[in-house]
Amino acid sequence: MTFGEIYGHERPIAILKSAMGKNRIAHAYLFYGMEGVGKRTTAAVFAQALNCDAKDPPCDACLSCRKAKRNNHIDIITVRAEGQFIKIGAVKELQEQIKFRPYEGLRRVFILPEADRMNAPAANALLKTLEEPSAGNILLLTTSRPHALPMTILSRCQHFRFTPLSRQEVARFLREKEGLDAAAAEVLAASSGGSIGRAREMNREDYLVLRNGILEHLAEDGPADPLKRLAFAGRFGTEREEVVERLRILRSCYRDALVLRETEEEERLLFRDRAGTIRVIAGRLPGRELLANIAAVEAAISAIERNANKSLTLEALMVKLT
Repeated sequence: MTFGEIYGHERPIAILKSAMGKNRIAHAYLFYGMEGVGKRTTAAVFAQALNCDAKDPPCDACLSCRKAKRNNHIDIITVRAEGQFIKIGAVKELQEQIKFRPYEGLRRVFILPEADRMNAPAANALLKTLEEPSAGNILLLTTSRPHALPMTILSRCQHFRFTPLSRQEVARFLREKEGLDAAAAEVLAASSGGSIGRAREMNREDYLVLRNGILEHLAEDGPADPLKRLAFAGRFGTEREEVVERLRILRSCYRDALVLRETEEEERLLFRDRAGTIRVIAGRLPGRELLANIAAVEAAISAIERNANKSLTLEALMVKLT
């Protein structure tokens, strides 16, 4: 894959290419932004480019590029989490490898996806490596939660912010790479919030069924029926990923209702294909209560991502929602 095949992010890519052209590569980079926006893809292409001999890397054709594409390049190493965390053992293994020069490439590149998942011992160990960088070794950290990383690590990386993609860019990706027709691509792009990863996750029939069920519940919801609300919470699942997905849909529903209530502009909605249902929700709640609900859902998402008890968090949320 080449830089030209990445959707959006022209500015960070231009800076990275300029740094390579001037041979002014930093020892550590932090790519941060929302989930599924292209940080990990850009890190992989950058790692490939750093080991490519072509005049305009990556060429996607040389032996080094072919190995990188097959994920078996000996000098491009991905440090992955074990269970919930990236543990100190993985960082110590990185430190052992970093003592030596690259085996066959121009540079050895370590990619740490979801770097915020490092536990405290791992983060402290990585800090020592960042304080004493070695020539020929580069670290690429990606995260959607930069605030969860220690400031000492943040201060020793060169930062690149990956902003949400435009609706048009996401729709173009879905048409060109996923084979969707224009109408389906537009619906998913509008709902993705600028994340290709999220759009791809939503490209399944059960997602639309799930989304429509949540919208219909909100349109029918009544404050005098707390048992119905608790039963609604029980439909959010038990696994962290499925609970967070449903909460994000819920947050987007309230967001759309607030936007429609305040602007009356349907083209601004994430779920434009369900504008009628959103209008019903917007007509039932004043703006301040919609804002309070968005904040409550956001707090619940953050709590669950920090491993709070899912059932208790959902039940407390349903009590808070107005």
